Amino acid sequence: MVTEETHKKVEEALENIRPFLKADGGDVELLGVDDNHVVRLRLLGACGSCEISHITMKAGIEESIRRVYPEVKEVIAEA
Repeated sequence: MVTEETHKKVEEALENIRPFLKADGGDVELLGVDDNHVVRLRLLGACGSCEISHITMKAGIEESIRRVYPEVKEVIAEA
């Protein structure tokens, strides 16, 4: 079961990367973390339409989340 502490850890990871996203006109919203340790996000602003958002997801956002929540199985961006 995913706890409130897990949500706080993921939000903390997102806060660490938000300045970089916002510098390029984007942002990210945490939609949830399920019991299978899958993190669901929504890319906002410029990140939602960026051609290299998949790189941002894997190299930036997912890596940041894995540092604080190593149990994560997958990070998914939803529309």
